[in-house]
Amino acid sequence: SLSPSIYIPTSLSPYLSPSLTLLCCAKTVKVFYVLVERSAEIHQHMVFLLSPVIRSLTMLLAVCVIQWERMKGCRSSVLLFLFWTLAVVCSLVPLRANIQQIIEEVCVCVSVSVCVYPVCYPLQNPCPVEDASFLSKMLFWWFGGLVIRGYRTPLQAEDLWCLREEDSSDCIIADLEIDWARECTKLQQKEECSLSGCRPTGPKLTEQTQLLKKLRQEQNSGFCLFRVLARSFGPFFLKGTLFLVFHDAFMFSIPQVLSLLLGFMRDQDSDLWKGFMFAFLLFLLSSLQSLFNHQYMYSCFTVGMRVKTAVMGLVYRKSLVISSAARQSCTVGEIVNLVSADTQKLMDMVVYFNAVWVAPIEIALCLYFLWQLLGPSALAGIATVILIFPLNGFIAKMRSKLQVIQMCYTDSRIKLMNEILSGIKILKFYAWEQAFLERVLGYREKELNALKRSQVLYSISIASFNSSSFLIAFSMFGVYVVVDDRNILDAQKVFVSMALIHILKTPLSQLPFAMSTTMQAVVSLRRLGKFLCQDELKPDDVDREPYSPVIDSGTFGWSKEGPPCLMRINVRVKKGSLVAVVGHVGSGKSSLLSAMLGETEKRSGHVSVKGSVAYVPQQAWIQNATLKDNIVFGQERKESWYHRVVEACALLPDLEILPAGDGTEIGEKGLNLSGGQKQRVSLARAVYRKADVYLLDDPLSAVDAHVGQHIFERVFGSEGLLKDQTRVLVTHGLSFLPQADLILVMVEGEITEMGSYLELMARDGAFAEFIRLFAGNERKERSHRGEDGDMMSSASIQTMEAISDTEDQKQEVLGKLTEVDKANTGRVKLEMYVEYFRTIGLALIIPIVFLYAFQQAASLAYNYWLSVWADDPIINGTQIDTDLKLGVFGALGFAQGVSIFGTTVAISLGGIIASRHLHLDLLNNVLRSPMAFFEVTPSGNLLNRFSKEVDAIDCMIPDGLKMMLGYLFKLLEVCIIVLVAMPFAGVVLLPLTLLYAFIQSFYVATSCQLRRLEAVSRSPIYTHFNETFQGASVIRAFSEQERFILQANGRIDHNQTAYFPRFVATRWLAVNLEFLGNLLVLAAATLAVMGRDTLSPGIVGLAVSHSLQVTGILSWIVRSWTDVENNIVSVERVKEYADTPKEAPWTIEGSMLPLAWPTHGTIELEEFGLQYRKGLDWALKGISLSIQEKEKVGIVGRTGAGKSSLALGIFRILEAAKGDIYIDGINIAQIGLHELRSRITIIPQDPVLFSGSLRMNLDPFDGYSDEEVWRALELSHLKSFVSGLPDKLNHECSEGGENLSLGQRQLVCLARALLRKTKILVLDEATAAVDLETDNLIQSTIRTQFDDCTVLTIAHRLNTIMDYTRVIVMDRGLITEMDSPSNLISERGQFYLMCREAGLV
Repeated sequence: SLSPSIYIPTSLSPYLSPSLTLLCCAKTVKVFYVLVERSAEIHQHMVFLLSPVIRSLTMLLAVCVIQWERMKGCRSSVLLFLFWTLAVVCSLVPLRANIQQIIEEVCVCVSVSVCVYPVCYPLQNPCPVEDASFLSKMLFWWFGGLVIRGYRTPLQAEDLWCLREEDSSDCIIADLEIDWARECTKLQQKEECSLSGCRPTGPKLTEQTQLLKKLRQEQNSGFCLFRVLARSFGPFFLKGTLFLVFHDAFMFSIPQVLSLLLGFMRDQDSDLWKGFMFAFLLFLLSSLQSLFNHQYMYSCFTVGMRVKTAVMGLVYRKSLVISSAARQSCTVGEIVNLVSADTQKLMDMVVYFNAVWVAPIEIALCLYFLWQLLGPSALAGIATVILIFPLNGFIAKMRSKLQVIQMCYTDSRIKLMNEILSGIKILKFYAWEQAFLERVLGYREKELNALKRSQVLYSISIASFNSSSFLIAFSMFGVYVVVDDRNILDAQKVFVSMALIHILKTPLSQLPFAMSTTMQAVVSLRRLGKFLCQDELKPDDVDREPYSPVIDSGTFGWSKEGPPCLMRINVRVKKGSLVAVVGHVGSGKSSLLSAMLGETEKRSGHVSVKGSVAYVPQQAWIQNATLKDNIVFGQERKESWYHRVVEACALLPDLEILPAGDGTEIGEKGLNLSGGQKQRVSLARAVYRKADVYLLDDPLSAVDAHVGQHIFERVFGSEGLLKDQTRVLVTHGLSFLPQADLILVMVEGEITEMGSYLELMARDGAFAEFIRLFAGNERKERSHRGEDGDMMSSASIQTMEAISDTEDQKQEVLGKLTEVDKANTGRVKLEMYVEYFRTIGLALIIPIVFLYAFQQAASLAYNYWLSVWADDPIINGTQIDTDLKLGVFGALGFAQGVSIFGTTVAISLGGIIASRHLHLDLLNNVLRSPMAFFEVTPSGNLLNRFSKEVDAIDCMIPDGLKMMLGYLFKLLEVCIIVLVAMPFAGVVLLPLTLLYAFIQSFYVATSCQLRRLEAVSRSPIYTHFNETFQGASVIRAFSEQERFILQANGRIDHNQTAYFPRFVATRWLAVNLEFLGNLLVLAAATLAVMGRDTLSPGIVGLAVSHSLQVTGILSWIVRSWTDVENNIVSVERVKEYADTPKEAPWTIEGSMLPLAWPTHGTIELEEFGLQYRKGLDWALKGISLSIQEKEKVGIVGRTGAGKSSLALGIFRILEAAKGDIYIDGINIAQIGLHELRSRITIIPQDPVLFSGSLRMNLDPFDGYSDEEVWRALELSHLKSFVSGLPDKLNHECSEGGENLSLGQRQLVCLARALLRKTKILVLDEATAAVDLETDNLIQSTIRTQFDDCTVLTIAHRLNTIMDYTRVIVMDRGLITEMDSPSNLISERGQFYLMCREAGLV
């Protein structure tokens, strides 16, 4: 056996060279032998001389080609493979003659076989296609090893091959990014030129011009993106198109050979060998057609994979540079949808795009051959096709519009789900799950309505195209027999025509799908192009000049059109100085830092910053990584500096508490850290960087007094780590101001005063008045700011996985928190199919099966009727009863068409019913999960379920079922026809069926596991996109874009390593199964030839023409079966969360709870104990406590004392491990969660807002009047701000409320509490992010408005609880002190020490 691969390992070179030399020598000797021995014959027949000479020269040429390709590094040569194959085949005839000539002599046959071994990579798992031979590539033999491995044991990620270099993100995106940037520049220049003639004469015209520009940009951006992708991937795609051309050539050759075979059957005098030759030709052409088809599909899927990588890479890079204004219209949910649903649409387009232009050519060729058979009657078929096309063009256009509507609702649903997952704790505190569940279901219902209308239209399209073969045959045969009685429909005309019509059916059925897919891809291209053309931050807005931060005459806005957020800013910061920025909530302090970072839109002025920058945002951005990785942030770890930073940022006590120290994994958004811990980690990240300029946005707001003083002295102060660096510090703490070199006082976006502390006091301006106002409370202002109690906001670090007392347990396991998305193993369980079909219901399944059976019975009947018609005897040159035959034929075909429409509509509706139920179950399961679930489950995992998996259930499974059932019944029809025509074919059919089942089952285990691995590796991409988008400003400030891009590339490549073998597996299976189908063609044709004397031409035509369809049928069965099997994994993944632990019921039926409960607000705890998980330490240790009506109770304690645990227990965020809590005498464990949580109120530390109107954020159930809402806003000091907004209460809040300052968000949370006005109020460090004046106003409001309520305050500033009736001091889960503040101070215990530290005594 000769291998076509000519990459020669070094170890074989010494053996190969002599072998080739001997081969050439043998040929030379043979030439001399011929010259001497056969000189007489040479004179008569020159062939005896020419043959060995030509062979010798050919061998020499082959040696030269081998050497040349070896020098070029070619591993597999198509040319040499074909040469050796043909050489062997052509040598078989003389070999047989030579064997017969010397049969009695002893001969020794030596065959030299050159085996080429793949290059061995000891540290990698290279893709075998790199070293595969030509034949192996054509037949996909190189994939067999993975299938065998997957059959033996379930595949793991380690078993997958490394991604080929040409498929990697680095290789694909490098040139593409440059090309896209160039294309964007051209597009902008073109638009500027086109609009340069427009001279606006007023504001109205300016708005029209801007709108026109925006619309043009959106339309052109999609085309530009297509052009860039075409330039990058077009050449490889064209190579695949060449395979399609060969496939079509073989496809159209088959009907011609069938015509010859039927002619042979009619001519009884023909030689038998001709029949066998025609039978073998049918087999050969069918096999070649199959091979080239799958090479084409392989090329398309490879291009699709690369397009996916390219688009994901471009979207990710864009998300790092998108402007602040654009961020408000592009949410994380929309970006996830872009990289999931829209990318999938582009991949589908790559596969079906060629059908848009190839299908019309195939249709034209079919009609040409039909014209040759039936003459002008073929025009009737053309007319039918012409009628079908406009109908489907209209349907495609309508579906495109519906898809745009559907995608808008999908975007909104995913965006809302992302916000729900981000703010799930707030939803649970406020018992708002039901309101947001209804919002999600509202979007979902609109999405499904659009999908339903689209699917009904699609069913009309499918019915028209699937009935097209009948309609064309009916019109052509009808016209043919009606126009002239002497037109005879014999077997040759009927079944060659039917074979051509069946070929015609493929482009006719593909064309609507291709048009639909292309239209959907155009929509997706526009959406992607629109996002990729969004405004970017301008790097040149901030100059990197050799002096400290300077802003000259700066005016800045968050968008180009809106009002400016900063005006007339003039600042010059000296190198190494400490600058303090002060002002009320919403005065523009954070905006000033954003302007220095280049995050805002610079409208005028000049900004410059020297050297590197480190940034601490107001809301700490924490990665889902270890604490150490969050601090080091991509830098090299230097132990001595690291420990100095950790100590200076007061993190050493936290490291002692954390299970694995700084190796502890931190959850998404720092879920398992308190607000103060998050701020200190964020600060440590900046300090560790050793930057030139530090921009610090209120980093001390969430830390208590002694910690804040420690950090200021050790980090910012004159002896701190940053003493030589330039520091710009936004702060509400007045005690730090005297140490600042420069103070900037901001009011409504302007710097009203500037100078040192002494200078400003001497001027006696607004700043001095403010300081004097609070001078009496100077010592109180920096009072005790307790962190939010425990180490977590909702579940302690103790919820981390695998906290154990076993001493030898590894630190990595101790610190593990989040659970990686896991892949199940083995085939999809039967229960998943049962679950899917159960949701559809028997009432719909039984009619679907009946309609399919009826559809195929009608098809079988009209095909058999045709064979009877073709065998009808000819009397006087005509056939009798042609009108009756035509009428029966038409009736059967019409019945089939109606049943096709019925089945497709029924399956579509069934799919929508199933999808609605499964999505609802998923949503309910997620929203009813406890907080611990969200802390260990990355949001990417959940978003993956709600986007990609739900999309698969919506569309992929119903479409796959339609196709699979249709082709399975068609295959059954073919088998029945072949068995009826040739019963002996059962001998061949049975083993082929068994082989088919074996190969299919052999493959499915591998395919399903690959689908799971691909789905699992997709979740980290979404998680990373989500995390990056939210922390983009920090990433940019630290100039870490390249590192994050590399991380994104790694995640995308990891996903593609599972996707690549997944689509190759389908090709491997199809090639093998279609070979079995071609064997059936060979068997049917051979049996027909052998039974020529007993079989009629009509029966033979029927059997052989139908067996020719088996290859295509098997191909589609493979594709659809695989799609269903792979996509049913989505049902499995959606149902995963059905068995996870759930919260207690939201409401309890028959509850006797009074509507006005609680009427008094008394709280009693009886031996109440709390554990974050069984077997862990007690967070609260048997607390007994009684709080009376209208009592005001402050709760204080050090970090980890159990303050927030108490609040979590009252709201049943964590269920009691022992003991009970009674509110107004009712045990809260015996009522529903919503009945409890909706009757008490909390103002949390982290203010969370959701995208939507301001009114919705205050009252999602619409339970209060506008007057009540305005009253709540007035009491929370927001009325003037909201009144100044254009839309007032309907003001649209962006995702996370980013278009409001942190302090304003906190005031919105206060307004929520004022609106609910329950008898029990819990404040959890509710005013940490507001300035002192606003804090005093809030405290005053709470005292007056909640005077008749029971108030529990987790103290953040001790002066706010000094007039409370009682103070509870907690330590290590126990109440250590409890009395009035004055009594506790007089006892000189723990509370006294806290007050002394805070300067209150």
